[in-house]
Amino acid sequence: MASKKKKAAKAGAGAVAASRAARSNPYVQRLVEDDQLRDNLRTAYESARKAYERMSNGKGPAKALLDDKKTQRELREAASSLREAADSLRGAKAKKHRRRRGRVILLIVAAGAALALSEGLRKKVLDALFGAEEEFEYSSTTTSSSSAPQPAGAAT
Repeated sequence: MASKKKKAAKAGAGAVAASRAARSNPYVQRLVEDDQLRDNLRTAYESARKAYERMSNGKGPAKALLDDKKTQRELREAASSLREAADSLRGAKAKKHRRRRGRVILLIVAAGAALALSEGLRKKVLDALFGAEEEFEYSSTTTSSSSAPQPAGAAT
């Protein structure tokens, strides 16, 4: 019987240590205090569970992912909720970087569209990158068969 008491005491000590670690962890503290974070995590879990149920209904996950709009919507919602939860855990710094990253991506897409649509701009960029094309006139070194001189022994 003494061994059971020792095991219970060790388990109790482990639980106390775990609760101390949880109290000192800032992520756990924010999870306890932040209602919006808990809502985001709950929404992400529920959306992922619904998407999983739709994917395991017998049609196959590939068909559900590619063809089923409800599954796609649930997965998008789960990803969005997880992203919001992660952003709230990180704090305000992540939002500034995301805005800057979004602007850079928008700038790259706009530049690509401008290059695709404008032939003049495309030529200027290619000339700047690879140098201007040299224009030259092609002259053949061979002569055509009608104006070629005929051999001396050939009959005309």
